[in-house]
Amino acid sequence: MDVESSPKKIHAAVREARRRGLTIGCVPTMGALHAGHVSLVQRARSENDFVVATIFVNPTQFGPTEDFSRYPRTLDADLEFCRAAGADLVFTPQVADMYAADAQTIVRVTGLSTVLEGAHRPGHFDGVTTVVTKLFQITEPDRAYFGQKDYQQQLIIRRMVQDLNLPVTIVTCPIVREADGLAMSSRNRYLSSEERGVAKEIFQALQLAEQLAGSGSDSPQEIADRMRVHLEGTGVLTVQYAVVADPETLVTQQTRVSGGAGVALIAAKLGSTRLIDNQLLNY
Repeated sequence: MDVESSPKKIHAAVREARRRGLTIGCVPTMGALHAGHVSLVQRARSENDFVVATIFVNPTQFGPTEDFSRYPRTLDADLEFCRAAGADLVFTPQVADMYAADAQTIVRVTGLSTVLEGAHRPGHFDGVTTVVTKLFQITEPDRAYFGQKDYQQQLIIRRMVQDLNLPVTIVTCPIVREADGLAMSSRNRYLSSEERGVAKEIFQALQLAEQLAGSGSDSPQEIADRMRVHLEGTGVLTVQYAVVADPETLVTQQTRVSGGAGVALIAAKLGSTRLIDNQLLNY
């Protein structure tokens, strides 16, 4: 496995792999890797001849009051994860490698970027779509792999790829969970032991949504209300949103569509840690 911080050298390595007729898979990450990230690299390994993982804590997707400075950076451990999962090449740029001091260009997906996460984290998705576009330009993948946990993010990246006619297939991989159901996240390490015991209630609220959707008796709005009541019943989770939405447009659903689908989405704060999760629903 090779490790390189230069965009030009990464691009050259990928071009050489393509010249040899190899298919390219890319797994963009911000590091602090866990089993969820490993599953993405393993999936890429199973579907491509050459796998590039990227590790870059992207400053443009953090708001002024968010945790960029304390976001966990564990490069040595991350590289071992990538090696064990089968990556061929790891791109580890510095901020100056990705952004010129006088950079003036952003990539923005309107509409989808303004609701839910976008409403609570203004500018966040502009940072995501801009850096992912740059990573795609550098790594030129046939396929790129993202986790379902960041449901809105993968939806926005799909839209961006479609609108810009980028020649890459977006593959969304299942959420990897802890034994008690908590979605794996780099930010879980911020939780105290007491907070960690409460965090599983987010998954339990999503399980409740799945059960209610399958029962056929509750409307999407009633399901959303039941999720919120469950979360607020902990007395310590601060709910930012708990909704049931259309899985493609993220428009909040009010009534059931026979034979249709929805997605339950939750964002909640536990102490100073913000957690998100979701569950696809079938009616």
